[in-house]
Amino acid sequence: MNLYSLTLHEIRDKMRNGEISSKEVLDSVYKRIEEVEDKIGAYLTLTKDYAYEVAESIDRRRLKGEELGDLAGIPVAVKDNISTKGIKTTCASKMLENYVPPFDAHVIEKLKDAGAIIIGKTNLDEFAMGHSTENSAFKITKNPWDLERVPGGSSGGSAAAVAADEAYFSLGSDTGGSIRQPAAMCGIVGFKPTYGAVSRYGLVAFASSFDQIGPFAKDVEDCAIILNYLYGHDERDSTSLPAEYEDFKAALNKDIKGMKIGLPKEYFAEGIDPEIKDLVLNGVKVLENLGAHVEEISLPHTKYAVPVYYIITSAEAFSNLARFDGVRYGYRTKEYKDLEELYVNSRSEGFGKEVKFRILLGTYSLTSENYDYYHKRALKVRRLIRQEFDEAFNKYDVLISPSYPIVATKFGEQSENVSIAYMSDICTVPINIAGIPAMSIPCGFSKGLPVGMQIMSKAMGEAAIIKVAHAFERNTDYNKKKPSL
Repeated sequence: MNLYSLTLHEIRDKMRNGEISSKEVLDSVYKRIEEVEDKIGAYLTLTKDYAYEVAESIDRRRLKGEELGDLAGIPVAVKDNISTKGIKTTCASKMLENYVPPFDAHVIEKLKDAGAIIIGKTNLDEFAMGHSTENSAFKITKNPWDLERVPGGSSGGSAAAVAADEAYFSLGSDTGGSIRQPAAMCGIVGFKPTYGAVSRYGLVAFASSFDQIGPFAKDVEDCAIILNYLYGHDERDSTSLPAEYEDFKAALNKDIKGMKIGLPKEYFAEGIDPEIKDLVLNGVKVLENLGAHVEEISLPHTKYAVPVYYIITSAEAFSNLARFDGVRYGYRTKEYKDLEELYVNSRSEGFGKEVKFRILLGTYSLTSENYDYYHKRALKVRRLIRQEFDEAFNKYDVLISPSYPIVATKFGEQSENVSIAYMSDICTVPINIAGIPAMSIPCGFSKGLPVGMQIMSKAMGEAAIIKVAHAFERNTDYNKKKPSL
């Protein structure tokens, strides 16, 4: 038995029963990384020395009889746009190639307090801007199911690491689907929390009113365990919700009889691969057979979601990335005559093509001539999209759709047709616009590649999502299938 292939909760139980040590778990995972990382390219940085120090500490505490939590001694991979004290945080950008933060993100503090072991930082699209992890300044990450295809993005490294058994779970960030889309493409569970439920302190900002940190996991039970440790108020984040959070493990193994499920017809319309549509609908039938009531509904403002998303997020990216100017920290050009040339050359050399494109789009939409026509209108439509979801959740416990309208593409396909890549966000960006939680879970295979089913609920409705997802998982075996590497 290979320890690296087990789930988080299986490894936890074995450590609690004294069958294995945290060091043995770490040995197994790093051995797996040595075996497959050259094929996958999930990691930008590995933290072996630090990881073994923590593992030995956990083992000593366990031998003393200390009662440890669910994550104690569990290896975790972290997306490289989440601040880790003393460990490089590059955002996969030349701009931050040598940046070592002096502080931990709130989620990292919480994971360390829980005894989780950070084993490395994972690859991403530069500053989390992209759909395929091809926009990294340092390397390309490959999909474990087909090494000629992308793992999705922007959290592609985090998704690939879990799918390839190079980590038991990982953290990503989701601005418009950057957890759910790669989770779907890599055949694992990915969760985007309610906006404000998980602190953004220490997350390098892309679009502040959309970004959320969330987990990738091997199954729904693991996801519920992880969420218990990530949620909580943080006074350093002005958008953090001062709310009480329930034990998400309590939502596992529940009957879904009588729950109401809505199927937004706009998410099953033209542009969705017919095979993916059928697989998701077959998944809905599983839930219907378990006693859930299913109805088709309409969310007509969905058609405006993609342009609204790109107008607002690009404007926020323009603002957030202004701090990287070659003066304070980050990359500085060697060739400049004056201050203006320092700014221009540093940003031109430090940022990649996709980041520059979004900065320019944000600049354009925020000019005095364009602000009312683009940005102000987008904010108004954002409100309408939120209201539509609120009305839907007055009647339905959850909504279900495909996580992504296509399977993982081959390398280069998205860059050849950027508009197709952007429009493919139609299933995920409305959730970030509305600030609601959503999960992607495996629901089948198309062309030999994983397909994800997306489950959404109202703000703070995570328990309903976990309840439905776990019921589906208990009655299918898609989460147990693994790629051959």
